[in-house]
Amino acid sequence: MNGDGMVKLKYNINGTKISEPGTERVESKLPATTRRGKLLKAKVLSRVFSEDFERVKKKILDPRGPVIRRWNKIFLVACLVSLFVDPLFFYLPIVKKDVCIDIGIPLEVILTMVRSLADAFYIVQIFIRFRTAYVAPPSRVFGRGELVIDSGKIASRYLKKSFWIDLLAALPLPQVLIWIIIPNLNGSTMMNTKNMLRFIIIFQYLPRLFLIFPLSSQIVNATGVVTETAWAGAAYNLMLYMLASHVLGACWYLLSIERQEACWKTACDLEEPYCQYKYFDCNKVKDPGRLTWFNSSNITSLCSPSSSSYPFGIYGDGLEFNVTTAPFFNKYFYCLWWGLRNLSSLGQNLSTSTYAGEIIFAIIIATLGLVLFALLIGNMQTYLQSTTVRLEEWRIKRTDTEQWMRHRQLPPELRQSIRKYDQYKWLATRGVDEEALLEGLPLDLRRDIKRHLCLDLVRRVPLFDQMDERMLDAICERLKPALCTEGTYLVREGDPVNEMLFIIRGHLDSYTTNGGRTGFFNSCRIGPGDFCGEELLTWALDPRPSVVLPSSTRTVKAISEVEAFALRAEDLKFVAAQFRRLHSKQLRHKFRFYSHQWRTWAACFVQAAWRRFKKRKEAAKLRAMEDLMVAEPEPEPTKPVSGLAIYAAKLAASTRRGINMHSESDTGVVSPLQKPAEPDFSVDEE
Repeated sequence: MNGDGMVKLKYNINGTKISEPGTERVESKLPATTRRGKLLKAKVLSRVFSEDFERVKKKILDPRGPVIRRWNKIFLVACLVSLFVDPLFFYLPIVKKDVCIDIGIPLEVILTMVRSLADAFYIVQIFIRFRTAYVAPPSRVFGRGELVIDSGKIASRYLKKSFWIDLLAALPLPQVLIWIIIPNLNGSTMMNTKNMLRFIIIFQYLPRLFLIFPLSSQIVNATGVVTETAWAGAAYNLMLYMLASHVLGACWYLLSIERQEACWKTACDLEEPYCQYKYFDCNKVKDPGRLTWFNSSNITSLCSPSSSSYPFGIYGDGLEFNVTTAPFFNKYFYCLWWGLRNLSSLGQNLSTSTYAGEIIFAIIIATLGLVLFALLIGNMQTYLQSTTVRLEEWRIKRTDTEQWMRHRQLPPELRQSIRKYDQYKWLATRGVDEEALLEGLPLDLRRDIKRHLCLDLVRRVPLFDQMDERMLDAICERLKPALCTEGTYLVREGDPVNEMLFIIRGHLDSYTTNGGRTGFFNSCRIGPGDFCGEELLTWALDPRPSVVLPSSTRTVKAISEVEAFALRAEDLKFVAAQFRRLHSKQLRHKFRFYSHQWRTWAACFVQAAWRRFKKRKEAAKLRAMEDLMVAEPEPEPTKPVSGLAIYAAKLAASTRRGINMHSESDTGVVSPLQKPAEPDFSVDEE
């Protein structure tokens, strides 16, 4: 307590109090304030955000963390294994040819070991639930909410909700039953085994089955799906359906043995007092009284499924095909087939007797089969359709396109071009709208994806190889993919240029007629690493660009399938600003070298210069010949003048006149093609 009536308490993030000098005496005098401070400590330190979870507690697990997500998947597999193992206990009773029922000891040992291993996972699950934080309900208004990390609150909440179900599912009841309780009971061991097994297994099977649903919901809430792929999801639903068939088959087997034992007891009642119920236990096979009764009894013929003396109902197949006396794997697969067949046919082939229990069992099979079969077909259809949903959408779109082309009566060559473009786009993207997919991601993640996809391809463009990583990232972020099929015109001469294309794959033909000039034609090939639409770059580099886009000076046509990246006019202004930062002569020379517009002008300029040079050289040669002829003495009058000499003199005179005329006009001829506009790579001084 200080003079202002205020108490200051300091705690570390792990909950330990920071002691200050002189505070011990104050705390002893103010118990109410100390209690208030403890309440403040409990309130502040019992909750934490997921981002700060690792720095606060190491013994409390985050329900949305990777450890819990991995454990939930492991525990789901363990639950499915336990749901498969428990019905196998129904196969412990076996019928022998001596008209008695015994227990399969090897199967009993194996099931005890596997079941104990599965129970260990349930015990670990209880321990983990006591150490797993939960999201405070008042904090779910915004975001992911705060985690309650107080172990007392976690334990109290768990004990009030699902602890008792988890504890009931984790108890080793079948092992205790068959190894401890049943051997110490009085009466028939086999009768006690069947009745107790049926009750205990079903009693514990229901909470174990119930745990599957909240566990699957936790996995879906954490990861979005139970399985990663559609085929795995379909297999998961099919496995659940097979599990239901497995359970029904095991129940049918145990009920078949009970019906056979009921037949024996009915026949035994007819043979009293020589027959007793304890004789149906295989432990009494060597009893003298049983041997006497069995040798004189016709119980085998009375309880035969071929005789109509006893109504076996739906269990007649088990006795007719000796399922109850067959080896384990034989009877297991037959019972599995019986359950799958009747579950799929909704129990339509079942011929029941008048026993109420048998009829109820048949009703359960029909109802369960109807529900599970509908769920299986619906889930399988959903999962399998998700693998072909894009293909089906593309097929529908292609059908609509065909109908539209037929309705508009498009020519065959135009239809073929549209089909080729649709096919090529499907092969390149598989029906995924990449731009829409990227727009839904955060900016930083979108930039990283664009960098991964485009950086190596952008580096192939010589115009960009002088830029640093930051500039390249900005350019990659603004590039748009473009696909072109063979025969497509990307731009025509005279049309406005609205994008600049950088070729990644494929080849194009670029040609110009210099605005339709008669007798002028220039053509070149564009390949990977080249670009077209450079008129737009000159427009973007202009410090005062006009609103009207520049016109194309060339026609560009794809001669194969082309993949390229496009820079729109508005995005190119940003790239042009990056070019201004470089303001290097090397970049200017590189632009001129790789620009086909500048190449064409340079070729025409060199060609015109070469022609002027050849004409001047020929004129000089003819002038030299003329001077040589003038310098020679005139022939004597007596000698006749040669016709060749006269022709050479006339030719020299006409050549001299032509040279004089060309010398006056050559000074104005530079190139038959207009020089392209010079891109301004300089930095604005303003």
